Amino acid sequence: MPVPVPRPRAIPAAECGQAPAASPDSGPSKEQAPPWTHPAENPATRREHPTEKREKTTDETTDETTDRITDETTDRITDETTDRITGESSDETTGRRESTAPTNLTLLLIEDDPGGSPIVPDLLDQAGKPIRVRTARNLTEAERLLTDDVHCILLDLALSAPAPAPARAGAENTGNGDGGGDDELAVLRHVLELAPRHAVLALTSSSDAERGAEAVAVGAQDYLLRDELDGRLLSRAIRYAVERKRSDSAERRLAEGRLRAQENARLERGLLPTPLLEGSPLRFAARYRPGRSRALLGGDFYDVVRTPDGTVHAMIGDVCGHGPDEAALGVELRIAWRALTLAGLCGDELLGTLQQVLEHERAHDEIFATLCAVDISPDGRRAGLCLAGHPAPLVAGPGTPARLLPYDNNGPALGLLPGARWPRMQVELGAEWSLMLYTDGLIEGHVGEGRERLGQDGMVEMVRRQFAEGLQGEQLLRATVNEVRALNGGELADDVAVVLLDRAP
Repeated sequence: MPVPVPRPRAIPAAECGQAPAASPDSGPSKEQAPPWTHPAENPATRREHPTEKREKTTDETTDETTDRITDETTDRITDETTDRITGESSDETTGRRESTAPTNLTLLLIEDDPGGSPIVPDLLDQAGKPIRVRTARNLTEAERLLTDDVHCILLDLALSAPAPAPARAGAENTGNGDGGGDDELAVLRHVLELAPRHAVLALTSSSDAERGAEAVAVGAQDYLLRDELDGRLLSRAIRYAVERKRSDSAERRLAEGRLRAQENARLERGLLPTPLLEGSPLRFAARYRPGRSRALLGGDFYDVVRTPDGTVHAMIGDVCGHGPDEAALGVELRIAWRALTLAGLCGDELLGTLQQVLEHERAHDEIFATLCAVDISPDGRRAGLCLAGHPAPLVAGPGTPARLLPYDNNGPALGLLPGARWPRMQVELGAEWSLMLYTDGLIEGHVGEGRERLGQDGMVEMVRRQFAEGLQGEQLLRATVNEVRALNGGELADDVAVVLLDRAP
C-alpha cells in the first residue's frame, strides 16, 4: 500500500484575516467549510487565471510545477490530484473530493491557459473509472510530466511557444515564416518527436478544422473541435486514440517482424546452404536451432560439397558473438570456404586463406571464428581433419561405440594469431560409419539446475545410447538437440548447428 504523502497545513481563515479563529479545544466541525470554497482557490489544484499568470514570477511557477510533479509521481490517489481526476466544477463548495477508484487512463493536457477554458470536463473510461488528467502550460512542463503512465496527449494547436523546444522544432520545419499555422504544426511535430509511443489528440477551433486535418496527416491520431467538446466526446476520443495508437504500433511491429523474417531467411540461405553431394553415396542430415531471445541467426555456419575427384568436403564453424554482423561474417566465410574448396585448396592452405578473409571482413580485431573441416576420400574409408579451435567431431559405427576423433593437433581459432598453422590429421573411418560435426552450443548447455555443463563426454554418452536405440539421420539429430534442451531446462543460450554424414556399404 502506498505511503500517504503529508499534506501542507492549510492556513486558517483567521490567519488570513477573513474569519474569526475557532476555539482551540473545539474539534473540526462537519458543517464548517474548508479554507477555500472554490477549486481554483485550492493551492494544490489551482489553475492560473490569465491575469494572474502575467504576475507570477519564474520561481513561483517552478515551485508549483515541482510540487505537482512530486505529488503525482509519489502518490497517484492523493487528494491533490483527485480534483483534476474528477474534473471538479466551479460551483462545488466541498473543496476536495475523495476517491480511491483506480485509474486506467492518464491524459496529459498541453494548453497555455488551462485555467481559462473548461475544455476538460468530467472524464470516464470505458469501465466507468475516472480518467486522470495532468496539465502543462508549455512543452517544458509537458516533458517533465510525460511519464510512462501517460496514455494520451491532448495538444492545443493554438499553444503559444515561448520555450526553446518549439522554436527548435520550428527551425527544423520548412515553413514560410508567417508565424501562423507553421508554428502550430511545428509544436505538434515536437510533441510527436517527444512522445513517439503515446497517442496524440489535436485540439483546434471550429473555424480552423482544416488545421486539425493537417495535424492528423502529420501524425496525430485524431483532432477535436474546442467549441463542440464535451466530456462524453472527449472520453470516447481518448479511448479511440489510445486503441488506434496500439493498433498502429502492433501493425508496425508486425511489419518489422516480417522484415526480420525475410532477413532471417536470406541469412539462413547463406549460413545453411543446400549441400553439393551429387554422385556421392553419403547421406546428409543437418539441424540448426538459434539460441534464446534472438530473432536473427547467430554466427554458426556449415557446408558440404563434393569435388570432381569424388572427395567429399564438410565444414562447420562458429563466429564469436551473436547478431547480424556475426551472421553476415559467417555467410562470407562459408561462401569463401566453398569457393576455395571447389578451386582445389585443402587443409592448412585453405584455412590460412580463410583467416585472411576474416581479418579483412570483420568489424573489430577481437572477432574470431572456430572451424572444423574434414575431407573424406572417394572410397569413404578415411578422412583428413583440420581443427581451428573447434570441438572434435564424433564418429560411430556398427559394433563401434561413439567416440571423438583425435584433437591433439588442434590449431588456434581463425583470426587470433597471424601466420598460424593448422596441421591436417589423417583418420580411419572404416566401411560403415556416422560422422557428426557440431558447434559448441550443443555441449555448453547445463545439466539440471546446477552449473554443471553437458560437455563432450556427456554428449558422447548421449549419442551412444541413441545409436543403441536405432536412431539415425534426422531422427538422431532431433533427439540429440531435444534432449540437450531438456537437460538445460529450456532453450539453450547459444546457437546449435549439427551436421551428420552417414556411409553404408
